[in-house]
Amino acid sequence: MSEKVTLLDKTFVKYITADKIDEAIAKVAADIMLEYRYDDPILLITLNGAIVFAVDLLKQLDFPCRISCVKLSSYSGTESTGTINSLIGLNEDIRGKRILILEDIVDTGRTYVHLHKMLMDAGAKDVRIATMTMKPEAYKADLPVHYVGFSIPNKFVVGRGLDYDGYGRNLPDIYQVES
Repeated sequence: MSEKVTLLDKTFVKYITADKIDEAIAKVAADIMLEYRYDDPILLITLNGAIVFAVDLLKQLDFPCRISCVKLSSYSGTESTGTINSLIGLNEDIRGKRILILEDIVDTGRTYVHLHKMLMDAGAKDVRIATMTMKPEAYKADLPVHYVGFSIPNKFVVGRGLDYDGYGRNLPDIYQVES
């Protein structure tokens, strides 16, 4: 892929290559297999961004698991609105189950906190999270982030499921907004 891409009104430069992303996801998958191999977890995919990460990760897990999806939104353009909207909710019984949230990016942690509370209130036995990318500088929550592919600076990124107003999710590499 190109070293630069333009989406709408912004230019992005290549930041993490597809090969490096694949390596990081393989490491996350190996760690998850050690933890969940005997637990029959529910893997909860946060739509839309985590679809790409989830597909790449699921292909590497060799234990029985179920998947479900939720859709939450807090972004408009390149900024978080600070408000979490539940667009598609959880529709299955999770009482007594171990839940592993699959996320494309964890930045402030607001969405994670919201989802964690929702799942625990619904009776989950345990809730953990695996994310392809995390912005430690932006993270404000007290909850641990259990599995992280990449820690990245607090800059806006697209590609590999991450988007700018819906564009760029299909890019195989991750790109960072050009300064």
